[in-house]
Amino acid sequence: MAIEKPLVLITDYLEEADIENPVLESCADIKILNTHIDTDIDPFASKVKGILVFHDIKISARIIAKLDQCKGIVRCGVGYDNVDIKAAGEKGIAVCNVPDYGTEEVADHAVMLLLAIARRLIPCYDDIRSGGWQPNHVFGAPRLRGKTIGLIGCGRIGTAAALRFKALGLRVLFYDPFATPGLDKAIGMERCHSLEEMLPQCLFVSVHTPLTPKTKHIMNDASLALLPKGAYLVNTARGPCVSGDAVVRALESGQLAYAALDVVEKEPLDDERLRKHPKVLLTPHSAFYSVEGFIEMRRKGAEEVRRLVLDQPVVNLVNGHCLTNPRFKLPLSNLS
Repeated sequence: MAIEKPLVLITDYLEEADIENPVLESCADIKILNTHIDTDIDPFASKVKGILVFHDIKISARIIAKLDQCKGIVRCGVGYDNVDIKAAGEKGIAVCNVPDYGTEEVADHAVMLLLAIARRLIPCYDDIRSGGWQPNHVFGAPRLRGKTIGLIGCGRIGTAAALRFKALGLRVLFYDPFATPGLDKAIGMERCHSLEEMLPQCLFVSVHTPLTPKTKHIMNDASLALLPKGAYLVNTARGPCVSGDAVVRALESGQLAYAALDVVEKEPLDDERLRKHPKVLLTPHSAFYSVEGFIEMRRKGAEEVRRLVLDQPVVNLVNGHCLTNPRFKLPLSNLS
């Protein structure tokens, strides 16, 4: 009689598990839901052992309360704000992420967005596509070399972006109260200890912070007002880190010259003010993607689920601070 394998759910985003299967097929049965509706998880909640989640669905306290056998939830990506990590921790369930993929892609995308708005790429392109050939759209564009950019958050991606911005000749400042002391010395940046210290110096701002209660709307009316008039804003982090309403007001007043957003507060985008604004450049939460990066993310997420199913220590635990009676093996670093 065949022994039933533990059940692993892939909740959203994927239609097939061609990357995950080779990692998990020997130790688990995979069920792909490809849904954004959390109640679709309910029929499997009581018996699932591990969950792989992307960003199209929320794993709420309601769902977590039903996870009677689940050892862990792995967010295939860096941000995990769509998982109730406190509710999971109270039930002994691990929440893990995949922080070490796509660093290069997001950093490259941030630089691309900055160059596009600073050099007025879209108006020039639109003019040519409509039959024109006028350079006047680029009039007023600043020289980048010697200007100052401020990074909000300087983890893996922020650091990678900083190196790229430095290569363009920009002076790089950053604000990140959690960054390792001495990072500024190692990379050749300048550390600021508050937004009030950093933002008045910056023509350009690039957001690279995770979404937490403290970073929600970290760029709002008050913080945007600290910038020099005519500044440029880039966000490749999390949509709610930047207030869309505040961005629109700052663009209308001239406080912002342009904004480039890969992420918005509500996705898919439903704010027509941002969609149609001539000084907003939007990309559809695509900064993370490359062929290689997407494969890497999925493989590493599946490997973390495999460790959970096989009772091996997890690697990228994010809710260790709120755990009660864990159902899984803690990272080795937590056991010393």
